[in-house]
Amino acid sequence: MAEEGLFFRPVKNFCQRTVVTCGADDALVDVVRIMREKNISSVVVCENKLPHGIMTDRDLRNKVVAAGTDPSTLVVRAIMNSPLSVIGENDLLYEALYRMSRERIHRLAVIDGKGKLSGIITDSDIIRLQSHTPQQLVLDIEQARNFDELSEVYSRIQGLVLHLSDGGTGTRSIRDMVRMIAHLNDQILLRLIALLRQDRFADLPPRFALVVLGSEGRGEQTLLTDQDNAIVYGDELGPDEIHRIEEFSQALVDSLIAIGIPPCPGGIMANNREWRRSLSKWQDQLDRWLKVPTPKHVLSCGTFVDIRTIYGDPSFEQALKTQLYSHVRRDELFLMRMVENTLRFAPPIGWFGRIKGESAGEHSGMLEIKKAGIFAISEGVKALAIQAGKLEGSTHQRLEALVRDKVVNRKMAANISESFDFLVLMRLRGQVEAVREGRQPDNYIALERLNMMELGRLQLALKGVEKFQEFIKSHFNLHLLR
Repeated sequence: MAEEGLFFRPVKNFCQRTVVTCGADDALVDVVRIMREKNISSVVVCENKLPHGIMTDRDLRNKVVAAGTDPSTLVVRAIMNSPLSVIGENDLLYEALYRMSRERIHRLAVIDGKGKLSGIITDSDIIRLQSHTPQQLVLDIEQARNFDELSEVYSRIQGLVLHLSDGGTGTRSIRDMVRMIAHLNDQILLRLIALLRQDRFADLPPRFALVVLGSEGRGEQTLLTDQDNAIVYGDELGPDEIHRIEEFSQALVDSLIAIGIPPCPGGIMANNREWRRSLSKWQDQLDRWLKVPTPKHVLSCGTFVDIRTIYGDPSFEQALKTQLYSHVRRDELFLMRMVENTLRFAPPIGWFGRIKGESAGEHSGMLEIKKAGIFAISEGVKALAIQAGKLEGSTHQRLEALVRDKVVNRKMAANISESFDFLVLMRLRGQVEAVREGRQPDNYIALERLNMMELGRLQLALKGVEKFQEFIKSHFNLHLLR
Protein backbone atom coordinates (compact mmCIF):
# COMPACT_ATOMS: atom_id res chain seq x y z
CA MET A 1 0.00 0.00 0.00
CA ALA A 2 1.28 3.51 -0.82
CA GLU A 3 2.30 5.50 2.25
CA GLU A 4 -0.64 7.88 1.72
CA GLY A 5 -2.91 4.84 1.83
CA LEU A 6 -2.47 4.83 5.59
CA PHE A 7 -5.01 7.63 5.73
CA PHE A 8 -7.67 5.40 4.17
CA ARG A 9 -7.27 2.82 6.92
CA PRO A 10 -9.38 2.67 10.09
CA VAL A 11 -8.45 4.57 13.23
CA LYS A 12 -8.35 1.33 15.23
CA ASN A 13 -5.13 0.39 13.41
CA PHE A 14 -3.29 3.40 14.85
CA CYS A 15 -4.91 4.48 18.12
CA GLN A 16 -3.39 3.90 21.54
CA ARG A 17 -5.32 1.09 23.19
CA THR A 18 -4.16 1.71 26.74
CA VAL A 19 -6.19 4.63 28.06
CA VAL A 20 -6.13 5.93 31.60
CA THR A 21 -9.62 6.79 32.81
CA CYS A 22 -11.25 8.25 35.90
CA GLY A 23 -14.66 9.22 37.20
CA ALA A 24 -16.12 12.71 37.06
CA ASP A 25 -16.40 12.84 40.86
CA ASP A 26 -12.92 11.52 41.59
CA ALA A 27 -10.71 13.83 43.64
CA LEU A 28 -8.62 16.00 41.35
CA VAL A 29 -5.41 15.53 43.34
CA ASP A 30 -5.69 11.74 43.07
CA VAL A 31 -6.06 11.87 39.29
CA VAL A 32 -3.19 14.35 38.95
CA ARG A 33 -1.00 11.96 40.94
CA ILE A 34 -1.80 9.18 38.46
CA MET A 35 -1.02 11.47 35.51
CA ARG A 36 2.37 12.29 37.03
CA GLU A 37 3.19 8.65 37.77
CA LYS A 38 2.29 7.49 34.28
CA ASN A 39 3.77 10.58 32.58
CA ILE A 40 0.61 11.30 30.59
CA SER A 41 -1.00 14.60 29.62
CA SER A 42 -4.68 13.64 29.66
CA VAL A 43 -7.21 11.36 31.33
CA VAL A 44 -10.55 10.30 29.83
CA VAL A 45 -13.50 10.77 32.17
CA CYS A 46 -16.10 7.99 32.07
CA GLU A 47 -19.63 7.76 33.41
CA ASN A 48 -21.55 4.47 33.35
CA LYS A 49 -18.54 2.95 31.54
CA LEU A 50 -19.00 5.36 28.61
CA PRO A 51 -16.60 8.23 27.71
CA HIS A 52 -18.05 11.48 28.96
CA GLY A 53 -15.26 14.06 29.06
CA ILE A 54 -11.53 14.65 29.21
CA MET A 55 -9.12 16.41 31.55
CA THR A 56 -5.74 17.58 30.26
CA ASP A 57 -2.65 19.17 31.76
CA ARG A 58 -3.72 22.35 29.98
CA ASP A 59 -6.95 22.33 32.00
CA LEU A 60 -4.86 22.08 35.16
CA ARG A 61 -2.72 25.05 34.15
CA ASN A 62 -5.56 27.30 32.99
CA LYS A 63 -8.37 26.39 35.38
CA VAL A 64 -6.51 25.56 38.58
CA VAL A 65 -2.98 26.99 38.69
CA ALA A 66 -3.69 30.25 36.83
CA ALA A 67 -6.90 30.76 38.80
CA GLY A 68 -5.13 30.20 42.12
CA THR A 69 -7.66 27.55 43.13
CA ASP A 70 -6.85 24.97 45.80
CA PRO A 71 -6.83 21.62 43.89
CA SER A 72 -7.60 19.67 47.06
CA THR A 73 -11.09 21.20 47.06
CA LEU A 74 -11.92 20.10 43.51
CA VAL A 75 -13.22 17.01 41.76
CA VAL A 76 -12.49 16.22 38.12
CA ARG A 77 -15.93 17.39 37.00
CA ALA A 78 -15.02 20.97 37.95
CA ILE A 79 -12.36 21.35 35.26
CA MET A 80 -12.96 18.61 32.68
CA ASN A 81 -14.11 19.32 29.13
CA SER A 82 -17.43 17.75 28.16
CA PRO A 83 -18.90 16.50 25.91
CA LEU A 84 -15.90 14.56 24.71
CA SER A 85 -15.04 14.56 21.00
CA VAL A 86 -15.07 10.97 19.78
CA ILE A 87 -14.52 9.01 16.60
CA GLY A 88 -15.55 5.47 15.68
CA GLU A 89 -12.79 2.89 15.57
CA ASN A 90 -13.80 1.98 12.00
CA ASP A 91 -13.74 5.60 10.80
CA LEU A 92 -10.80 6.52 8.61
CA LEU A 93 -7.60 8.12 9.82
CA TYR A 94 -8.00 11.21 7.64
CA GLU A 95 -11.43 11.76 9.23
CA ALA A 96 -9.77 11.86 12.64
CA LEU A 97 -7.34 14.44 11.31
CA TYR A 98 -10.16 16.49 9.79
CA ARG A 99 -12.11 16.42 13.07
CA MET A 100 -9.12 17.58 15.12
CA SER A 101 -8.40 20.39 12.69
CA ARG A 102 -12.05 21.48 12.49
CA GLU A 103 -12.56 21.46 16.28
CA ARG A 104 -9.06 22.76 17.03
CA ILE A 105 -8.29 19.92 19.43
CA HIS A 106 -5.32 17.58 19.81
CA ARG A 107 -6.90 14.24 20.67
CA LEU A 108 -10.01 12.14 20.05
CA ALA A 109 -11.43 9.31 22.10
CA VAL A 110 -11.97 6.20 19.98
CA ILE A 111 -15.19 4.26 20.54
CA ASP A 112 -16.50 0.92 19.37
CA GLY A 113 -19.88 0.20 17.81
CA LYS A 114 -21.57 0.28 21.23
CA GLY A 115 -20.11 3.65 22.16
CA LYS A 116 -17.62 2.18 24.62
CA LEU A 117 -14.11 3.56 24.90
CA SER A 118 -11.60 1.48 22.92
CA GLY A 119 -8.63 3.83 22.58
CA ILE A 120 -7.38 7.36 22.04
CA ILE A 121 -5.62 9.01 19.10
CA THR A 122 -3.69 12.28 19.12
CA ASP A 123 -2.44 14.64 16.46
CA SER A 124 1.10 13.64 17.44
CA ASP A 125 0.26 10.02 16.59
CA ILE A 126 -0.80 11.11 13.11
CA ILE A 127 2.13 13.47 12.54
CA ARG A 128 4.53 10.65 13.30
CA LEU A 129 3.01 8.56 10.51
CA GLN A 130 3.84 10.94 7.72
CA SER A 131 4.70 14.54 7.04
CA HIS A 132 3.66 15.03 3.39
CA THR A 133 0.13 13.67 3.18
CA PRO A 134 -3.53 14.70 3.36
CA GLN A 135 -2.72 15.44 7.00
CA GLN A 136 -0.15 18.03 5.99
CA LEU A 137 -2.58 19.49 3.47
CA VAL A 138 -5.21 20.01 6.16
CA LEU A 139 -2.66 21.67 8.44
CA ASP A 140 -1.51 23.95 5.61
CA ILE A 141 -5.12 24.98 4.94
CA GLU A 142 -5.56 25.87 8.61
CA GLN A 143 -2.33 27.87 8.61
CA ALA A 144 -2.90 29.75 5.33
CA ARG A 145 -2.46 33.45 6.13
CA ASN A 146 -3.88 34.96 2.95
CA PHE A 147 -5.72 34.18 -0.27
CA ASP A 148 -2.54 33.48 -2.24
CA GLU A 149 -1.42 30.82 0.25
CA LEU A 150 -4.89 29.30 0.28
CA SER A 151 -4.96 29.20 -3.52
CA GLU A 152 -1.63 27.36 -3.54
CA VAL A 153 -2.91 24.81 -1.06
CA TYR A 154 -6.14 24.35 -3.04
CA SER A 155 -4.15 23.54 -6.18
CA ARG A 156 -2.43 20.76 -4.25
CA ILE A 157 -5.73 18.95 -3.63
CA GLN A 158 -5.82 18.05 -7.31
CA GLY A 159 -2.20 16.93 -7.11
CA LEU A 160 -2.96 14.76 -4.09
CA VAL A 161 -5.86 13.05 -5.86
CA LEU A 162 -3.66 12.38 -8.88
CA HIS A 163 -0.95 10.97 -6.65
CA LEU A 164 -3.32 8.71 -4.72
CA SER A 165 -4.80 7.52 -8.01
CA ASP A 166 -1.37 6.31 -9.14
CA GLY A 167 -1.70 3.29 -6.90
CA GLY A 168 -5.03 2.39 -8.48
CA THR A 169 -8.40 3.24 -6.95
CA GLY A 170 -11.00 0.51 -6.66
CA THR A 171 -14.65 0.69 -5.77
CA ARG A 172 -13.82 -0.07 -2.15
CA SER A 173 -11.70 3.06 -1.80
CA ILE A 174 -13.51 5.41 -4.19
CA ARG A 175 -15.99 6.30 -1.46
CA ASP A 176 -13.11 7.24 0.82
CA MET A 177 -11.46 9.29 -1.91
CA VAL A 178 -14.64 11.27 -2.57
CA ARG A 179 -15.16 11.89 1.14
CA MET A 180 -11.59 13.10 1.45
CA ILE A 181 -12.05 15.55 -1.43
CA ALA A 182 -15.25 16.84 0.18
CA HIS A 183 -13.54 17.29 3.57
CA LEU A 184 -10.64 19.18 2.03
CA ASN A 185 -12.99 21.43 0.05
CA ASP A 186 -14.93 22.15 3.25
CA GLN A 187 -11.72 23.13 4.98
CA ILE A 188 -10.76 25.45 2.12
CA LEU A 189 -14.14 27.19 2.29
CA LEU A 190 -14.05 27.54 6.08
CA ARG A 191 -10.55 28.99 6.02
CA LEU A 192 -11.55 31.43 3.29
CA ILE A 193 -14.49 32.61 5.40
CA ALA A 194 -12.19 33.02 8.40
CA LEU A 195 -9.80 35.16 6.35
CA LEU A 196 -12.62 37.31 4.99
CA ARG A 197 -14.08 37.86 8.44
CA GLN A 198 -10.69 38.69 9.84
CA ASP A 199 -9.91 41.13 7.06
CA ARG A 200 -13.19 42.88 6.27
CA PHE A 201 -16.30 41.28 7.76
CA ALA A 202 -15.87 41.01 11.53
CA ASP A 203 -19.23 42.79 11.95
CA LEU A 204 -21.45 40.22 10.23
CA PRO A 205 -24.67 39.47 12.15
CA PRO A 206 -24.87 36.06 13.85
CA ARG A 207 -28.24 35.11 12.39
CA PHE A 208 -27.22 33.91 8.96
CA ALA A 209 -25.85 30.74 7.37
CA LEU A 210 -23.82 29.87 4.32
CA VAL A 211 -25.14 26.58 2.95
CA VAL A 212 -23.78 24.34 0.22
CA LEU A 213 -26.07 22.53 -2.19
CA GLY A 214 -26.17 19.72 -4.76
CA SER A 215 -23.22 17.33 -4.82
CA GLU A 216 -21.31 19.66 -2.49
CA GLY A 217 -24.16 19.44 -0.01
CA ARG A 218 -24.01 15.63 -0.22
CA GLY A 219 -20.21 15.61 0.06
CA GLU A 220 -19.86 13.85 -3.31
CA GLN A 221 -17.49 16.08 -5.26
CA THR A 222 -14.75 14.78 -7.51
CA LEU A 223 -12.21 16.80 -9.53
CA LEU A 224 -14.94 18.60 -11.47
CA THR A 225 -15.92 21.12 -8.81
CA ASP A 226 -17.77 24.40 -9.15
CA GLN A 227 -19.73 26.50 -6.70
CA ASP A 228 -23.19 25.57 -5.43
CA ASN A 229 -23.93 27.74 -2.42
CA ALA A 230 -26.60 29.99 -0.94
CA ILE A 231 -27.27 32.19 2.06
CA VAL A 232 -30.17 32.14 4.52
CA TYR A 233 -30.58 34.90 7.09
CA GLY A 234 -32.99 35.80 9.87
CA ASP A 235 -36.15 37.75 9.08
CA GLU A 236 -35.41 40.15 11.93
CA LEU A 237 -32.24 41.56 10.32
CA GLY A 238 -32.29 45.22 9.35
CA PRO A 239 -31.32 46.76 5.97
CA ASP A 240 -27.75 47.53 7.04
CA GLU A 241 -27.16 43.97 8.25
CA ILE A 242 -28.63 42.52 5.06
CA HIS A 243 -26.41 44.82 3.01
CA ARG A 244 -23.32 43.57 4.86
CA ILE A 245 -24.32 39.98 4.13
CA GLU A 246 -24.75 40.90 0.48
CA GLU A 247 -21.25 42.42 0.40
CA PHE A 248 -19.84 39.36 2.14
CA SER A 249 -21.49 36.98 -0.33
CA GLN A 250 -20.01 38.86 -3.28
CA ALA A 251 -16.55 38.88 -1.71
CA LEU A 252 -16.84 35.17 -0.90
CA VAL A 253 -17.81 34.13 -4.43
CA ASP A 254 -15.13 36.36 -5.97
CA SER A 255 -12.52 34.91 -3.62
CA LEU A 256 -13.53 31.33 -4.42
CA ILE A 257 -13.12 32.10 -8.11
CA ALA A 258 -9.74 33.74 -7.42
CA ILE A 259 -8.36 30.66 -5.64
CA GLY A 260 -9.45 28.37 -8.48
CA ILE A 261 -13.04 27.26 -7.80
CA PRO A 262 -15.09 28.23 -10.86
CA PRO A 263 -18.55 29.80 -10.66
CA CYS A 264 -21.67 27.70 -11.09
CA PRO A 265 -22.78 27.86 -14.75
CA GLY A 266 -26.38 28.07 -13.57
CA GLY A 267 -25.70 30.92 -11.17
CA ILE A 268 -26.42 28.91 -8.00
CA MET A 269 -24.24 31.10 -5.80
CA ALA A 270 -24.72 33.29 -2.75
CA ASN A 271 -23.93 36.50 -4.67
CA ASN A 272 -27.07 35.91 -6.74
CA ARG A 273 -30.05 37.47 -4.94
CA GLU A 274 -32.18 34.50 -6.05
CA TRP A 275 -29.94 32.32 -3.85
CA ARG A 276 -29.67 34.77 -0.95
CA ARG A 277 -32.89 35.23 0.99
CA SER A 278 -34.36 35.51 4.48
CA LEU A 279 -35.74 32.33 6.03
CA SER A 280 -39.37 33.29 5.33
CA LYS A 281 -38.55 34.16 1.71
CA TRP A 282 -36.79 30.81 1.30
CA GLN A 283 -39.85 29.11 2.81
CA ASP A 284 -42.05 30.91 0.28
CA GLN A 285 -39.75 29.85 -2.56
CA LEU A 286 -39.66 26.24 -1.38
CA ASP A 287 -43.45 26.28 -1.18
CA ARG A 288 -43.70 27.51 -4.80
CA TRP A 289 -41.32 24.80 -6.02
CA LEU A 290 -43.21 22.07 -4.20
CA LYS A 291 -46.73 23.16 -5.18
CA VAL A 292 -45.94 23.72 -8.86
CA PRO A 293 -43.47 20.96 -9.82
CA THR A 294 -42.54 22.10 -13.31
CA PRO A 295 -39.29 20.61 -14.71
CA LYS A 296 -37.45 23.83 -13.84
CA HIS A 297 -38.84 23.86 -10.29
CA VAL A 298 -37.99 20.19 -9.81
CA LEU A 299 -34.41 20.80 -10.89
CA SER A 300 -33.95 23.87 -8.68
CA CYS A 301 -35.60 22.28 -5.67
CA GLY A 302 -33.68 19.04 -6.16
CA THR A 303 -30.43 20.98 -5.89
CA PHE A 304 -31.62 23.06 -2.94
CA VAL A 305 -32.82 20.20 -0.73
CA ASP A 306 -29.30 18.78 -0.58
CA ILE A 307 -28.71 21.78 1.69
CA ARG A 308 -25.92 21.46 4.25
CA THR A 309 -24.86 24.24 6.60
CA ILE A 310 -21.15 24.88 6.19
CA TYR A 311 -21.00 28.04 8.32
CA GLY A 312 -23.39 29.88 10.59
CA ASP A 313 -26.76 29.11 12.16
CA PRO A 314 -27.88 25.50 11.42
CA SER A 315 -31.47 26.11 12.53
CA PHE A 316 -32.41 27.52 9.10
CA GLU A 317 -31.50 24.24 7.40
CA GLN A 318 -33.59 22.25 9.86
CA ALA A 319 -36.59 24.56 9.45
CA LEU A 320 -36.51 24.19 5.67
CA LYS A 321 -36.17 20.41 5.82
CA THR A 322 -39.06 20.22 8.28
CA GLN A 323 -41.18 22.22 5.82
CA LEU A 324 -40.18 19.85 2.99
CA TYR A 325 -41.04 16.72 4.97
CA SER A 326 -44.37 18.18 6.07
CA HIS A 327 -45.37 19.04 2.50
CA VAL A 328 -44.59 15.64 0.98
CA ARG A 329 -46.51 13.86 3.75
CA ARG A 330 -49.59 15.75 2.56
CA ASP A 331 -48.91 15.68 -1.16
CA GLU A 332 -46.43 13.46 -3.02
CA LEU A 333 -46.95 15.01 -6.44
CA PHE A 334 -43.59 16.79 -6.26
CA LEU A 335 -41.79 13.54 -5.44
CA MET A 336 -43.56 11.78 -8.29
CA ARG A 337 -42.48 14.52 -10.71
CA MET A 338 -38.97 14.37 -9.31
CA VAL A 339 -38.74 10.63 -9.93
CA GLU A 340 -40.35 11.08 -13.36
CA ASN A 341 -37.52 13.49 -14.17
CA THR A 342 -34.85 10.96 -13.17
CA LEU A 343 -36.41 8.36 -15.49
CA ARG A 344 -35.64 10.65 -18.44
CA PHE A 345 -32.00 9.69 -17.90
CA ALA A 346 -32.25 6.06 -18.94
CA PRO A 347 -28.97 4.10 -18.98
CA PRO A 348 -27.67 4.01 -22.58
CA ILE A 349 -27.83 0.26 -23.13
CA GLY A 350 -28.74 -1.04 -26.58
CA TRP A 351 -29.22 -4.46 -28.15
CA PHE A 352 -27.43 -7.35 -26.49
CA GLY A 353 -26.44 -5.06 -23.62
CA ARG A 354 -24.16 -2.92 -25.76
CA ILE A 355 -23.29 0.44 -24.18
CA LYS A 356 -24.12 3.34 -26.48
CA GLY A 357 -21.77 6.31 -26.48
CA GLU A 358 -22.33 9.71 -28.08
CA SER A 359 -22.99 9.27 -31.80
CA ALA A 360 -21.56 12.60 -33.04
CA GLY A 361 -19.73 15.75 -32.03
CA GLU A 362 -16.56 16.24 -30.06
CA HIS A 363 -17.55 13.50 -27.61
CA SER A 364 -18.36 10.90 -30.24
CA GLY A 365 -17.86 7.41 -28.84
CA MET A 366 -17.74 8.71 -25.28
CA LEU A 367 -20.19 8.19 -22.41
CA GLU A 368 -21.51 11.03 -20.22
CA ILE A 369 -21.26 9.05 -17.01
CA LYS A 370 -23.29 11.40 -14.82
CA LYS A 371 -26.31 11.31 -17.14
CA ALA A 372 -25.80 7.59 -17.79
CA GLY A 373 -26.38 6.57 -14.20
CA ILE A 374 -24.94 8.71 -11.40
CA PHE A 375 -27.76 11.27 -11.57
CA ALA A 376 -30.47 8.61 -11.66
CA ILE A 377 -29.15 6.96 -8.50
CA SER A 378 -28.40 10.09 -6.48
CA GLU A 379 -31.76 11.70 -7.35
CA GLY A 380 -33.75 8.49 -6.93
CA VAL A 381 -32.24 7.84 -3.50
CA LYS A 382 -32.86 11.50 -2.65
CA ALA A 383 -36.57 11.14 -3.46
CA LEU A 384 -36.83 8.08 -1.22
CA ALA A 385 -34.93 9.92 1.53
CA ILE A 386 -37.25 12.93 1.33
CA GLN A 387 -40.26 10.67 1.63
CA ALA A 388 -38.71 8.94 4.66
CA GLY A 389 -37.58 12.20 6.26
CA LYS A 390 -33.94 11.04 6.18
CA LEU A 391 -32.20 13.58 3.96
CA GLU A 392 -28.94 13.87 5.89
CA GLY A 393 -25.57 12.98 4.42
CA SER A 394 -24.37 11.37 1.22
CA THR A 395 -26.18 9.01 -1.13
CA HIS A 396 -24.62 6.07 0.74
CA GLN A 397 -25.64 7.42 4.13
CA ARG A 398 -29.17 7.96 2.90
CA LEU A 399 -29.27 4.39 1.61
CA GLU A 400 -28.19 3.11 5.01
CA ALA A 401 -31.00 5.08 6.64
CA LEU A 402 -33.50 3.69 4.11
CA VAL A 403 -32.38 0.15 4.95
CA ARG A 404 -32.89 0.81 8.66
CA ASP A 405 -36.39 2.10 7.89
CA LYS A 406 -37.04 -0.95 5.68
CA VAL A 407 -37.76 1.22 2.63
CA VAL A 408 -35.25 -0.86 0.67
CA ASN A 409 -33.79 -4.20 1.66
CA ARG A 410 -30.10 -4.69 2.35
CA LYS A 411 -29.44 -6.64 -0.86
CA MET A 412 -31.00 -3.94 -3.04
CA ALA A 413 -29.07 -1.22 -1.20
CA ALA A 414 -25.82 -3.14 -1.69
CA ASN A 415 -26.50 -3.47 -5.43
CA ILE A 416 -27.33 0.25 -5.75
CA SER A 417 -24.18 1.17 -3.82
CA GLU A 418 -22.02 -1.08 -5.95
CA SER A 419 -23.37 0.42 -9.18
CA PHE A 420 -23.01 3.96 -7.85
CA ASP A 421 -19.43 3.41 -6.66
CA PHE A 422 -18.30 1.97 -9.97
CA LEU A 423 -19.87 4.82 -11.96
CA VAL A 424 -18.23 7.40 -9.67
CA LEU A 425 -14.94 5.51 -10.02
CA MET A 426 -15.20 5.74 -13.81
CA ARG A 427 -16.02 9.43 -13.53
CA LEU A 428 -13.02 10.19 -11.32
CA ARG A 429 -10.70 8.06 -13.45
CA GLY A 430 -11.80 9.95 -16.57
CA GLN A 431 -11.21 13.27 -14.84
CA VAL A 432 -7.75 12.18 -13.68
CA GLU A 433 -6.88 11.20 -17.27
CA ALA A 434 -8.09 14.58 -18.52
CA VAL A 435 -5.94 16.51 -16.04
CA ARG A 436 -2.87 14.45 -16.91
CA GLU A 437 -3.44 15.11 -20.60
CA GLY A 438 -3.89 18.84 -20.06
CA ARG A 439 -7.63 18.82 -20.70
CA GLN A 440 -10.42 20.33 -18.60
CA PRO A 441 -11.98 17.53 -16.52
CA ASP A 442 -15.60 16.73 -17.34
CA ASN A 443 -18.08 13.86 -16.95
CA TYR A 444 -17.18 11.99 -20.16
CA ILE A 445 -15.30 8.71 -20.30
CA ALA A 446 -13.78 7.18 -23.43
CA LEU A 447 -15.33 3.73 -23.91
CA GLU A 448 -12.50 2.68 -26.20
CA ARG A 449 -10.04 3.02 -23.32
CA LEU A 450 -11.85 0.46 -21.19
CA ASN A 451 -10.75 -3.16 -21.22
CA MET A 452 -13.21 -6.04 -21.47
CA MET A 453 -13.47 -6.47 -17.71
CA GLU A 454 -14.16 -2.77 -17.18
CA LEU A 455 -16.75 -2.74 -19.95
CA GLY A 456 -18.42 -5.74 -18.35
CA ARG A 457 -18.53 -4.07 -14.95
CA LEU A 458 -19.86 -0.88 -16.52
CA GLN A 459 -22.59 -2.84 -18.23
CA LEU A 460 -23.56 -4.46 -14.90
CA ALA A 461 -23.58 -1.07 -13.18
CA LEU A 462 -25.89 0.43 -15.82
CA LYS A 463 -28.20 -2.58 -15.58
CA GLY A 464 -28.25 -1.96 -11.83
CA VAL A 465 -29.41 1.58 -12.55
CA GLU A 466 -32.20 0.20 -14.74
CA LYS A 467 -33.40 -2.09 -11.95
CA PHE A 468 -33.35 0.77 -9.45
CA GLN A 469 -35.37 2.96 -11.80
CA GLU A 470 -37.94 0.18 -12.15
CA PHE A 471 -38.17 0.00 -8.35
CA ILE A 472 -38.72 3.72 -7.77
CA LYS A 473 -41.19 3.92 -10.66
CA SER A 474 -43.29 1.29 -8.93
CA HIS A 475 -42.66 2.65 -5.43
CA PHE A 476 -43.99 6.11 -6.33
CA ASN A 477 -46.89 4.78 -8.43
CA LEU A 478 -45.90 6.74 -11.52
CA HIS A 479 -48.56 4.93 -13.51
CA LEU A 480 -51.00 7.34 -11.80
CA LEU A 481 -49.41 10.38 -13.44
CA ARG A 482 -50.84 11.81 -16.63
